[in-house]
Amino acid sequence: MDTKNLGFNTKLIHAGSFDDPMGSATVPIYQTSTFKFKSAQHGADCFSGNSDGFIYTRIGNPTIKALEDNIAALENGFGGIATSSGMGAVTAIYFAFLGQGIHMISTASVYGPSRGVIEQDFSRFGVEADYVDTSDIENIKAAIKPNTKVLYIETPSNPTMQLTDLKAAVKVAKKHGLIVVVDNTFSSPYLQKPLDLGADIVFHSITKFINGHADIVGGVIVAKTEELYKKVRHSMVYIGSNMDPHQAFMVIRGVKTLSIRIDKAQQSAMKVAKYLENHEKVEWIKYPGLESHPQHELAKEQMSGFGSMISFGVKGGLKAGQILMDNVHLAILAVSLGGVETLIQHPASMTHAAISKENKIKAGITDDLVRFSVGIEDVEDIIADLDQALAKV
Repeated sequence: MDTKNLGFNTKLIHAGSFDDPMGSATVPIYQTSTFKFKSAQHGADCFSGNSDGFIYTRIGNPTIKALEDNIAALENGFGGIATSSGMGAVTAIYFAFLGQGIHMISTASVYGPSRGVIEQDFSRFGVEADYVDTSDIENIKAAIKPNTKVLYIETPSNPTMQLTDLKAAVKVAKKHGLIVVVDNTFSSPYLQKPLDLGADIVFHSITKFINGHADIVGGVIVAKTEELYKKVRHSMVYIGSNMDPHQAFMVIRGVKTLSIRIDKAQQSAMKVAKYLENHEKVEWIKYPGLESHPQHELAKEQMSGFGSMISFGVKGGLKAGQILMDNVHLAILAVSLGGVETLIQHPASMTHAAISKENKIKAGITDDLVRFSVGIEDVEDIIADLDQALAKV
């Protein structure tokens, strides 16, 4: 089915599906490592690219391809590349575009391991990187060097909830010939489409909103053009960060309810954010849906919804935040986000622990920052849980 001109929710259900020879109504799991060729010539044609048949699951698989095609359709891109984890996607992108003597500019408050792997590993091979507050476009301009090749943006950023003006950032990047990569995990394709705003590569940890049920880990990359797609897929295949067919099957099942889950969660998030904003024990709060958020107007322009991620600080700093996190009953004290369940965690000591204290402070990842992922439970119960926990602070 050609889903190009269909609505988003219809794409969620049907994009990427194919006519299974056995007549399965859903995409089946092709749980095989290798595929049988029809003849020696067919095998040669598959390896030469003259046939689109499948060879080996590390290179491609029908179940995985169905998911890749689905997310590519949702992001309005050329093609998708599914990976075994979100970091598998990040690493495939880095391998595709970075190398000795190449410089990258990145949002400072990105997901911790996305920064850590550059500073601790890629730097050993001559890759250079500057981490700046990309919500101020002037910072991007000031960081560009003759050897800069990649602009890597996370918006909203994890965990500071800063937004970057993608149109403005792309305009600067294209003037200097930079590849623009966007981590769209916090928004999902439902709330934000970076490729439509000029980005070259968009990716997700599909562990989060796209799958939405906290039962698999995975990543997916979508490239805007065939040339970029081939470059990134080549890297993914050779580093071996491919997704497993059963993983793909689970995500195909999860993605079908993406919009329903996000609609419910972000409705609740707005109520939770307003509750926290007015609570006497809350020092500050960052949620794009609040008028107090510094990029609230940009969020309205760039996104179709404000999402369900909230960052806030409790009066009393780290100790007060620990008391809060140790006393919630409904919210689960765990990393990750974007699932049907509400989660709470402390980025400075958990997801961003590998980043130096100095760099965390520069990125706005303070010790008092609590990250809250609002789930789809009844919002009255979420607020009551926060209320009883904050009462103990």
